[in-house]
Amino acid sequence: MLWKFVGRWALAAVAVPLTAAGARRLSRAIETRRGSSRTTRLLRRSADLVQQIGGRKPRRRLWRR
Repeated sequence: MLWKFVGRWALAAVAVPLTAAGARRLSRAIETRRGSSRTTRLLRRSADLVQQIGGRKPRRRLWRR
């Protein structure tokens, strides 16, 4: 039972922020090659949502779309 709790904590503390950062980085890479699209906006929004669910503040943008 303790290991299950530790596993869940590790998932929430490590994997969730890494997933959000990976989605944001992928979105940025696609935008530099092809420009802004529905897919890149969806990736950014999902990364923000994952960070909010994880209890962290969303990244601050210079401008909003």
